[in-house]
Amino acid sequence: MSKLFSKENKEVFANPLNLNHPILVQVLGICSALAVTSQLKPAIVMGLAVTVITAFANVIISVIRNTIPTRIRIVVQLVVVAALVTIVSQVLKAFAYDVSVQLSVYVGLIITNCILMGRLEAFAMMNKPWPSFLDGVSNGLGYAMILVIVGGVRELLGRGTLMGFQLIPDFVYDAGYINNGMMTMPAMALILLGCVIWVHRAYFSKS
Repeated sequence: MSKLFSKENKEVFANPLNLNHPILVQVLGICSALAVTSQLKPAIVMGLAVTVITAFANVIISVIRNTIPTRIRIVVQLVVVAALVTIVSQVLKAFAYDVSVQLSVYVGLIITNCILMGRLEAFAMMNKPWPSFLDGVSNGLGYAMILVIVGGVRELLGRGTLMGFQLIPDFVYDAGYINNGMMTMPAMALILLGCVIWVHRAYFSKS
């Protein structure tokens, strides 16, 4: 048990959540981060989907890494990811159909997510299954965290709701408050993401 949670494994898990964050530091996965964050619910589902797929894809590639011919390793990685994405897509359609419709083609585009492919190539191909699993979970959670922050702010300020439930009372609207329609546009996702990156880098540059 101590080996499972050794200092090295703790660093593998912690780095993608702060000093080596996939979006805030490496600036990967930006496209999907902007595309699915107009509301909180699809942002959460997308974040969880990427986390699950990244974790299990890392494990599978790590297990078979020594049997993969170098020349076709990218093809093998894509096949593994495509299979996992197909499974996740079918589960969403079965149990969360409305969300799967909102996510539309973006679930399928997880196959080419640069965070996922980057971790397979840079980490899973060179490490054992357990560290690869931790790396996949951590990078997925780091990605999901940003989606939740941006999606929550955009839905609250743009629609007055969170998860579809109205949070801003009617009397506030009666007093003249108007939802910020700009928040529902992709441009505001980019601006909010830029603000989060700025805060993150300002904090870690001082520490």
